[in-house]
Amino acid sequence: MEGHKLEKCHEETDLGVLVSDDLKVESQCSQAFSKANRMLGILKRNIVNKTPRIMVNLYKTLIRPHVEYCVSAWTPYYAKDKNTLERIQHRFTKLIHGLQRLTYAERLEKLGLWTLEERRNRADLIEVFKMANNLSPIPLSS
Repeated sequence: MEGHKLEKCHEETDLGVLVSDDLKVESQCSQAFSKANRMLGILKRNIVNKTPRIMVNLYKTLIRPHVEYCVSAWTPYYAKDKNTLERIQHRFTKLIHGLQRLTYAERLEKLGLWTLEERRNRADLIEVFKMANNLSPIPLSS
């Protein structure tokens, strides 16, 4: 462009979402996992009273936004990427006193949480509903 040679890049960040040249979301999943994992470590080290009500509110406020930010643009489709993100919630549920010995599904039920994949599917269905009922600026035909 105008005498300047453009460099080829393999990844670019746009609005906080990492987009790779092959459109795979592995890097974005790793980045989201890393940020959420750091926040989980902060909670684990600094919160003494780990009652379910307090911990779930902190999780929803401080950790889950990292793994769900703009997820409709980069929804993981490989099982390894889905499992990477789900590990955050799995580890979080083990932090809560009295739930460590339960299975992951039982812990989620006790805390009133859904798996992250269920939340992504629900968000996708809501968006399709909006498109179908002309409640979205994006027409269903496109």
